[in-house]
Amino acid sequence: MPSLLETYAPPTGRHDELLDAAGRVRLQWRPLIARMESLGTDGLNARAQLVADSILADGISYNVHAEGQEARRPWELDPLPLVIAPDEWQELSGAVAQRATVLNALLADLYGPQHLLAEGLLPPALAFGQPGFKWPCVGIRPPGGVFLNTYAVDVARGPNGKWWAIADHTQSPAGAGYSLQNRIILAKTFPDAFRQLQVRPLSDYFRTLLDSFSRLAPAEGEPPLIVLLTPGPGDDAYFEHAFQARYLGYPLVEGRDLTVRDNTVYLKTLRGLRRVHGILRRLEDDLCDPLELRTDSAVGVPGLLAAVRAGRVLVSNALGSGVLESGALFGFLPGIAERLSGTPLAMPSVASWWCGEAAALDHVIEHLDELVIKPAFSDMSLPAVFGHDLAGADRDAMIARLRAQPHAYVGQEWIRMSQAPTWGANGLQARTVGLRLFAVATPDGYAVMPGALGRVAASPTQEILSMPRGGTSKDVWVRAGAPVRRASLLKRRLGVIDLVCGASDVPSRVGDNLFWMGRYTERSEATARLLRATLSRLSSGDDDDDSCLPDLLAACHHMDILAHEPTADASADEREKDVLAAVCDPAQPGSLANMSRQLNYSAGQVRERMSSDNWHALNRMSRLFDQPLRSVGQALAAVDRAMLDSISLAGFALDDMTRDEGWRFLILGRRIERLYRLAALIQIVLSFADEARDRSLEWLLEATNAIVTYRARYRRTPEVLPVVHLLVFDDTNPHAVIFQINELDIELDRVARDLGHQRTDALHTMRAALHQFDLTRFEAEDNSAACQALAAQLDKIANDTSELSENLHERYFTHTAPDARIH
Repeated sequence: MPSLLETYAPPTGRHDELLDAAGRVRLQWRPLIARMESLGTDGLNARAQLVADSILADGISYNVHAEGQEARRPWELDPLPLVIAPDEWQELSGAVAQRATVLNALLADLYGPQHLLAEGLLPPALAFGQPGFKWPCVGIRPPGGVFLNTYAVDVARGPNGKWWAIADHTQSPAGAGYSLQNRIILAKTFPDAFRQLQVRPLSDYFRTLLDSFSRLAPAEGEPPLIVLLTPGPGDDAYFEHAFQARYLGYPLVEGRDLTVRDNTVYLKTLRGLRRVHGILRRLEDDLCDPLELRTDSAVGVPGLLAAVRAGRVLVSNALGSGVLESGALFGFLPGIAERLSGTPLAMPSVASWWCGEAAALDHVIEHLDELVIKPAFSDMSLPAVFGHDLAGADRDAMIARLRAQPHAYVGQEWIRMSQAPTWGANGLQARTVGLRLFAVATPDGYAVMPGALGRVAASPTQEILSMPRGGTSKDVWVRAGAPVRRASLLKRRLGVIDLVCGASDVPSRVGDNLFWMGRYTERSEATARLLRATLSRLSSGDDDDDSCLPDLLAACHHMDILAHEPTADASADEREKDVLAAVCDPAQPGSLANMSRQLNYSAGQVRERMSSDNWHALNRMSRLFDQPLRSVGQALAAVDRAMLDSISLAGFALDDMTRDEGWRFLILGRRIERLYRLAALIQIVLSFADEARDRSLEWLLEATNAIVTYRARYRRTPEVLPVVHLLVFDDTNPHAVIFQINELDIELDRVARDLGHQRTDALHTMRAALHQFDLTRFEAEDNSAACQALAAQLDKIANDTSELSENLHERYFTHTAPDARIH
């Protein structure tokens, strides 16, 4: 069998991570390469498919924003990890910890005494002249004097094998959650090699992060409540926000979930307002507080900076820390490090020249072919430009831009970054690679995560490492010098304080989205059942089936599923077109595809609370309508699968989810939706003329999932009285109106008791009205009056159910009720 390495071409003029200068596999890689050789091409392709399937099944994604369009792109993970030897990691991690310490001290000086500016070690224009410096933050000292609670740095290896710092991430470092997700997948992909290489675990880093936040948060004797603040599902890395929040056990919140009162931050929960002691933010500085920072921010928390200034909340990282994300600082950092720590930087920054200085501008223009031109400040959306790619008019235009706005640009040495092996259709290929390393503050300095987010260029010739531009990620395996002890992030021993903390942290927004997730799940199932009854008759050649099709189409229209009201003279093709649109047109309100989109949106808002099984069902359902359905048969198959996925989601909710307050509102949503749709649909059928009503009873039983029960009980053609009794008055039928009222009554009693609110008596009124209804009226030969009377009663129940939903929304989700409480 030919060696896999035969297809691997080491780069020239670059450091190769896999092979040494003599072409031999480096020592730390040998166990992994041996395992790859034993698997062969087919085995490695199978492992690559396993990685892709895991990403798709778990819904791991990265949102891409380009040209006004948004797209959720599946996360890309190379099946081969990058392996780092223990001695090399010790040197690299020490350099990262030192750099984090220096940058933390630099922030303390910039927002404090500003000695570095006075001593000329940093040009004032680089602090005061850039948007990253936040004047409202001057004089604020965060808890423990820690400005950088977390820190990340992009590093790359040069041709000589040494590591260089390429970019600092000091506002809200992203990527640690993706690193963990990569590790979970790759450890399952190569379990034997993972154990043999004694790869260091990542859990210690996250445990340290938890301990650090709990220690620094100004809890004042209370159990500290830490939240993860996200811009929302539209953010590039929202999946990571949700995944990391769930892993850390922090509530995932948006700005609208928080409020500031008396310089104290509160979380709006289903129980009322609960004090927040710490915020792990994934928002940029500008967006965090529209009162004192960026006034047009819709995702921030008004008054947050005042709470920080008063020392009432920990915000990580400290507001204003984005000032250090300027590559223009690199040229001054060596002197600053010597001044603040007394030692030179162990890992130098890539050589940089800020064009705001005349001498530096001249150097950059003279050596343009050897440099990469980058924006000087992180808020500038300008791409990096490689000087050696410029010629003629393009080169002249670049020089003109440099001279026109010199302060906006920095020239950096072009480092021919190292390359690492990746696996693809052409076997092993060498591609440019870089690492993002993470550190967290501890009482003893900074602890560096023993791993990293590896980033690989999109093609063998590409230099830029960018996930939005098609790049791929890598897991980074740091080998240990001794056997590794695996440990869970979960605490070994729980105390009373832990038992108290978990009960009342469900944000109102989460409850709202779980409520609507329940409603959309139930609505999707009900819509699928009604469409299945319609499609089966649309495709049938049976005259009896066809005779009730106009009634079914009319019911679909009344239930807002069909966009157009059916007409008697409509052709078969027109009917089919309308029904197919009701199945697969996501732009049509009420269609099954639209319901799927709404369901995915609500579920995406509470991603951290969803199990993998839930996401598998949601992903399957969302992919049903990726391609147009061109026939009734295709539509019928899609409807069946959507109905099964909806049933699966309901089953997961009943069997897998913890019965906390959020779960109760999900169940409330399901019950309210089922009650509304049952009452509305039965009311529609009872309002038909006698002949249409009688022929509609069969499909009504199908659409309400009661046909099997009816046939088992009565063994005869459906009649109005037994159908009405089964679907409205039978309190043993889980698809009966009275059953929903009874179950809703129980759930609302529990919610009112647990959350301390007065409950409505609307359900008691509904139940009393049904109990008073005289079923013997249906025994008359002409029961039209009884049908119309019950239809009117069901119409009132449907309207009252909608009003009940609105009341719940006002009371628990928007906190407009007068009894919102602080606790």
